[in-house]
Amino acid sequence: MSVAALLVGLFALLAPGPAAAEGVAATPIPQNPSDVEAVPAFTGSPAKPRPVFAPTVPQNPFMAPNGRSNLHDDAYMTNTYTWSGPLGNSMQTLSTFQAAECGSLTVDRLGRLVTVCIGLEGVRVLMLDPRTLELLAAMELPPRKASTGNPFTSFSGGGYFYLDQNDRAVIPTTNNQIWVVGETSGPSGPGFELVRAYDLSSFMSSEDAIISALPDWSGRIWFATTHGLVGTIDQASGAVKLVNLGEAIGNSFAVDKTGGVFIVTDRALYRFDAAADNSPRVSWRETYANIGIVKPGQTEDGSGTTPNLMGGKYVAITDNADPMDVVVYRRAKSVTGSRLVCTVPVFEPGASSTDNSLIGTGHSIVVENNFGYTGPTATTNGASTAPGIERIDINTGGTGCSPVWHSPQRAPSAVPKLSLANGLVYAYTKPPRSDEIDAWYLTALSFRTGATVYEQLAGTGLGFNSNYAPVSIGPDGSAYVGALGGLVELRDG
Repeated sequence: MSVAALLVGLFALLAPGPAAAEGVAATPIPQNPSDVEAVPAFTGSPAKPRPVFAPTVPQNPFMAPNGRSNLHDDAYMTNTYTWSGPLGNSMQTLSTFQAAECGSLTVDRLGRLVTVCIGLEGVRVLMLDPRTLELLAAMELPPRKASTGNPFTSFSGGGYFYLDQNDRAVIPTTNNQIWVVGETSGPSGPGFELVRAYDLSSFMSSEDAIISALPDWSGRIWFATTHGLVGTIDQASGAVKLVNLGEAIGNSFAVDKTGGVFIVTDRALYRFDAAADNSPRVSWRETYANIGIVKPGQTEDGSGTTPNLMGGKYVAITDNADPMDVVVYRRAKSVTGSRLVCTVPVFEPGASSTDNSLIGTGHSIVVENNFGYTGPTATTNGASTAPGIERIDINTGGTGCSPVWHSPQRAPSAVPKLSLANGLVYAYTKPPRSDEIDAWYLTALSFRTGATVYEQLAGTGLGFNSNYAPVSIGPDGSAYVGALGGLVELRDG
């Protein structure tokens, strides 16, 4: 089948149609029953929990509790959870067809899922039942602009959002505003309402887009745009202060309790701190190795990671060298000696790239290889991407870093996660198949050894392609994966 024909089929899948309606049981993402019967549903064995010790991630007072607040789980962007995910016991799988990709997933104080789903025809914020995936509430967001870019590689306009301390979704929108969307309740059930909109359009060109927004520990909302604007918003007055870096930004950023805001552009990693008048001020800037091309598996010619803050000392990213490196820096405003802790090459030369954030604990990093993922057609007809998931540890005393293990699993584009409670790394994998069936799996790896513990089938076909969405673990132990067709849930029976 030609690429053009595949894209026509994909667009048909994502076009408005029989997506779930409010108050109606979830409609599953379509898949071919014969494909499902032809592939293994489960391999491996149920896991025995082996908890992992890690420093407690500080709670940002202006965000929902850690693990519930944003795509990368907390303000430090650790991609870790303090609760357990599925162990692999008699697993159950269900999905909801939304004719859109429901990537970023948050959880409100009542346990309901709040997600933004982005399709070719529109953007919506949804509230879903965490067990049944029934649609409880929905609200339209501004539609995508033609200038937003490739819909499969642009994360602006809702790809990143956060849930605040009052269960309000703070969402960068495609009309260059930041919407604060609150929850409502009434006789007809829950709903959403627009509480406030911060309009940044007068500060931005029409071709620019807000990539992400996050609060610091003082309550300022920081934002970054794809064209390199970094700014702050005073939540009370709405006053905006900004600086133009002149460098592209393609991912979210991290915020620590000391006031540091860590942003990676296509050329350098920055630490910002707010000046007395709330203006963004560069505290330090570190360039990284960059061969200057967009490697297959990345969306820009630079680092593909959101910065990851580890414990109280370090910040980690990947660079754009060949082979790609994991790079760790000391993140304090000022340091004695070199800020660079280590540069560790990962994966094979000519076949290494990532566009997903790292998993980071106090001293351990897990990195995933996305080389070869150029979009949805890259993993059709049984094809997959280059293999590799690796763990790197920072040596005692910060004297360098060392490889710990390598897994041959192939994870085309989903953000992996770690359960500290059970010691499992959750990846979303796709093995190559000669029969051209496209089978997608939730795969659990041992954090200690990298060994594959189990693989559970999520589904088959284009609708189950995660396309850069993360694995998310709910407080009840369910795993969720955003997919081109909507959202998939996998849980122990």
